[in-house]
Amino acid sequence: MPFSRIYKLYFSPHRIYIRSLENLLGFVPGNLRLYRMAFRHRSVAVELKNGTKNSNERLEFLGDAILGSVVAEILFKMYPYKDEGFLTEMRSKIVSRANLNQLAKRLGLDEHIEYDNRLIGHNNKQGSLLGDTFEAMIGAVYMDKGYNFTRSFLINRIIKPHIDIHTLELTETNFKSKIIEWCQRHGKDISFEIIANEEGENSKLFTIQISVDGENCAIGRDYNKKNAEKLAAEKACEYLKI
Repeated sequence: MPFSRIYKLYFSPHRIYIRSLENLLGFVPGNLRLYRMAFRHRSVAVELKNGTKNSNERLEFLGDAILGSVVAEILFKMYPYKDEGFLTEMRSKIVSRANLNQLAKRLGLDEHIEYDNRLIGHNNKQGSLLGDTFEAMIGAVYMDKGYNFTRSFLINRIIKPHIDIHTLELTETNFKSKIIEWCQRHGKDISFEIIANEEGENSKLFTIQISVDGENCAIGRDYNKKNAEKLAAEKACEYLKI
């Protein structure tokens, strides 16, 4: 065993935290600051001198991109004769907030997250807490170990043992139809609206806002309008507890 690993596990002042991360991740982390940030929700983050907060939101953005890239590669190789629409639908199922929430719970991420306890029981805020943290963790692994390591980590420790892609292929997850049907059943008005992106965001990014009876329920963003609607619909279903 390398000396650096021995030191971290048995002599470092952070050895208890390092061991808990090793049990979670399957490897000894390098930059602890990244992982602490990955598990820190904005509700308990503090503002830094540069005006930003030391929350996991930036790592979540990065992890989302890395996860999407690895999943896209796996699906591209697994389904050589399927078209772009099918591959996009399958990727959406795998990286859906509901699926990532369940995966994060199974991995035990809930035991590591720092967040305001007042979020407990608040479906709108807590609904994506686990999935968002999972993506932030992937971002931390990438920044700590690089792309090839992260790709291998995702494939061998996350996707192969925990995600049954063929079962997901047979699973219907049309959240847009689901929320529209729910609104029709309950006599509620629903709207899908394209809203302006925040300053500095890529102009090609679609931002879809869903409102039910005039109340803004969820926002979804993607470079594909249809995918942005799906993301927004999924979040709205979580918010409305459908």
